[in-house]
Amino acid sequence: MARLFLGGALGGLAMWLVGFIFWGTPLSLLALSKTDAATTAAVQAALAQHLGPLGTGAYPIPWPGTPQGTQLYGQGPTAMVLFNTGGFANPDSAALIGGLVLAILCALLAGFALRMVAATLSFADRLKLVAITAVAVTAYSDLGQPIFNHAPLGYFFYLWVSDVASWIAAGAVLAWALPRPIVTRI
Repeated sequence: MARLFLGGALGGLAMWLVGFIFWGTPLSLLALSKTDAATTAAVQAALAQHLGPLGTGAYPIPWPGTPQGTQLYGQGPTAMVLFNTGGFANPDSAALIGGLVLAILCALLAGFALRMVAATLSFADRLKLVAITAVAVTAYSDLGQPIFNHAPLGYFFYLWVSDVASWIAAGAVLAWALPRPIVTRI
């Protein structure tokens, strides 16, 4: 059990480090579309004026819940605005700490699952299981956004690659940390 907890902690750290490489460095700019300073200032002012009184939230623009909104949605342009009324540092150390805790908890849960279903498998087979599961789950959740919500493919493809890499890093640590199967020879 100690190896499982150690694997969860180290796997979460590995997951967090890979995520940091993708999202906490200039590499993250590959996923983002850029505007000029004047456009950024104008959009930020409009967000503050129009969404500020409504508060933090996820706002589909236009609102599709009315006949007029549905028509406007069909005409475009559309956006899903993830709005935060307050500012925060970039990078945000509180988010980094919270992300590390979340990564450790997720890796620990994956470790429990791996132990339950793959305790007798070799390191390579455990890693294959984690990798295949990572590709499947993250493909649906990340690559599903451009399919289901018409979200920008480039951003979500980058997110998918980062999620798969993070889970494989955690999975490699977990596959290593779990007790080795006992091989009996006859």
